[in-house]
Amino acid sequence: MNSLVEKNVEVAQLSKQTILIYGRPKIGKSTLANCFPNPLFLATEAGLNNVECDRINVNNWDKFLTACAYIVKGEHNYQTIVIDTYDNLTMYATEQICKEKGIEDIGDYKKFGAYHLVTNLLRLKLNKLASYQYQLVLISHNKLLEIESKTRKYNMYSLAVGGANKDVALNLPDIILFMDSEVREEKEVGVVRCKPSMYWHAGDRSKRLPEEIIFPMDKPQEIYKALEKCFGIKKEG
Repeated sequence: MNSLVEKNVEVAQLSKQTILIYGRPKIGKSTLANCFPNPLFLATEAGLNNVECDRINVNNWDKFLTACAYIVKGEHNYQTIVIDTYDNLTMYATEQICKEKGIEDIGDYKKFGAYHLVTNLLRLKLNKLASYQYQLVLISHNKLLEIESKTRKYNMYSLAVGGANKDVALNLPDIILFMDSEVREEKEVGVVRCKPSMYWHAGDRSKRLPEEIIFPMDKPQEIYKALEKCFGIKKEG
């Protein structure tokens, strides 16, 4: 085999999967992310006051780059990097491009538009971060969209960010988990959607996860136990 060619093998470990978790506020996204091995939160917004964790406060793009440099240097014991939230990180990337181009608003860059520069900045940095030995977990809020096709209108749960920046967050992960809730047998329970639908984004490249994981609303930690169990069994197909 040519020295340039590497044999790709399946990575059958939960701790090696890049994961996107999204859902409404206060449903337990950060609590779930905190269950992954030795996590370090890159906190781009407030909201971790009730989560006992290690964090770096990131409120602009320069601080994000500083945090990334610390991570890749490797002089620590963290195994999971949690970006909480991706939504705010996109805003900091936008601010950075505006700063570099000397404009007040991203739409003011008339020559060829600067939106794609923001997307490229996010894609480059996140792909590079995901290529290191750490597990990468992205957290995002959800937004309800009205979709109109030729035959019908319907609502779909999507990420709070839009456009190509949303595609970056959807294309990168191995697993996309949509945290939701439903009333079943007259009681509200948490539901994690693991498979795609016309009504929400979700996905599982590992083919190990069920369509949904049910959890008590006050115990999102149970989701992690279910994920671990799924990776301990033979995958579908």
